[in-house]
Amino acid sequence: MRKGFTLIELMVAMSIFIVVMTISMGSILGVFDANRKSRSLKTVLNNLNLAVESMSKEMRFGKNYHCGSGTVTVPQNCPSGDTLMSFLSSDNIQITYRLNNQTIEKKLDNSDYIAVTAPEIVIDDLTFYTLGAGTGNTLQPKVIIKIQSHAGADTGRSDFTLQTLVSQRVLDI
Repeated sequence: MRKGFTLIELMVAMSIFIVVMTISMGSILGVFDANRKSRSLKTVLNNLNLAVESMSKEMRFGKNYHCGSGTVTVPQNCPSGDTLMSFLSSDNIQITYRLNNQTIEKKLDNSDYIAVTAPEIVIDDLTFYTLGAGTGNTLQPKVIIKIQSHAGADTGRSDFTLQTLVSQRVLDI
């Protein structure tokens, strides 16, 4: 009758246990990493969504769209795109958006620029395309906003592109 395990049986059992635990721990760490990346991406996308929603609402009720450099109070089309967009708000305040150091910034009248996006978001490209600005044409003014950005770095990096079309609510007569 046998009373215990041999040394070889104990070593085999311990080896199997160690292999199973190593695989399990790798899986658990992978799940934690995916959860962290998912939460980070959700935060970034929520912030970017809020920034785009705010820009869109202001543009929708604005007028005198000016895309690109020059006198921002004069309407100007920009079919080839630019990183600067200015318009007159419904409260007659000149609002300007631009890309600066991988951040979207906003300026009201003659104040300083302030960041609209969180520091965790890296804006790789911001392009405004404006059509129908000013009077004397049959197009209702509209702006296409295209944002290419990323969050995270190296293996945890997530790239995304966001694009929206904003049409002026006030009739352009």
